[in-house]
Amino acid sequence: MIEKSNKLGKKGNYILQQMNFAAYQTIYQQHELYFKQQEENYGEKFYSFYKPLLNNSGETIGCINIPDINYKKSLKQDLSGFIATLININAFIFLLAAAIAFIVTNRITSSFTLIKNKMKAINWQSQNDEIEWNRNDEIGALVKEYNLMVRKLDETAKAFAQSQKEVAWKEMAKQVAHEIKNPLTPMKLSIQYLQNKIGEDAPNIKQLSATVANTLIEQINQLSNIASDFSQFANISNTKAEKVDMTEIVKSVVTLFSVHQNVSIEYNSLNTQHFVFADKIQITRLFTNLIKNAIEATNENTNTHIFIEEQIVNNYIIISLKDNGTGIPEELQPKIFALNFTTKNSGTGLGLAICKGIVENANGNIWFETGITGTTFFVELPLVENI
Repeated sequence: MIEKSNKLGKKGNYILQQMNFAAYQTIYQQHELYFKQQEENYGEKFYSFYKPLLNNSGETIGCINIPDINYKKSLKQDLSGFIATLININAFIFLLAAAIAFIVTNRITSSFTLIKNKMKAINWQSQNDEIEWNRNDEIGALVKEYNLMVRKLDETAKAFAQSQKEVAWKEMAKQVAHEIKNPLTPMKLSIQYLQNKIGEDAPNIKQLSATVANTLIEQINQLSNIASDFSQFANISNTKAEKVDMTEIVKSVVTLFSVHQNVSIEYNSLNTQHFVFADKIQITRLFTNLIKNAIEATNENTNTHIFIEEQIVNNYIIISLKDNGTGIPEELQPKIFALNFTTKNSGTGLGLAICKGIVENANGNIWFETGITGTTFFVELPLVENI
């Protein structure tokens, strides 16, 4: 063995007296130019490097040993740095992936939200808008199917509306024929009766003629009312909207009915102008029908008292009409605004249906409250400032 000179007593900074055997064998016997191995000093492991010293003839004349006690620490630092870099790269990749996922997901969810809102807004009674989509992707295929469904729905709705219109006009024709036939029958019988009496030279022919004439006039008035009601209903959608003063209209209708016997109307007006955007003739017809309906709701032997009141609530004018009738039976209440529904023998069943149509054309609402002390109808219309 080749002995090494010098000996230091400090921990981690000394040289052994004898060269490591494995190093000696590698350098001197195998003539390697380099040898490295792990060694231990006072329980601390480190790497030791051996390098031969050569003379001019290439012979090994000695060996240098360089212990690297910082190698492990450097390795740990390098490893720690590598792990930290790897963690940073993974974190960056994760954040980038999350950002991309958020953008993609947001685009997808916004697309589905658009489709969902369009589907929620679908109404077979109105025109439905198609969705414009320029990309040829999976959502584009869904949008294409949605647009196809909308077109088919619109076609079906138009066909259904046409069918309903035809059915409605057929029912209307039957109703008109039925209503006209009712007064024509007593008119025919009255004339036939008068003809027979004339043929028999009845002594009271003059009195009989007067009675028949009164019957004919009464039935002709009924025919006129029938024609008027059906004419109103047929023209309910033909409106000429303008700015009208509700207080003025109600006052004029109240004045018209104030001359009727056994009818008293109390009108609690706000005494200020309140304008709505509606057809003036139809609004007049609305309150005329409601007051007539209130008069007919009372017993023939009872004086009719109608209380009308105006209120302003949230930019809407609400006009209530309360009668002192017997109220509406519970089983009939759901049918009050139905077409052709009436509780009167001579009614056409169009009065309240016409009222409902007029109010809806003016973007308003109509409803009622009823009890044993009478019925109150409420008409709510938006003021012109809110239109």
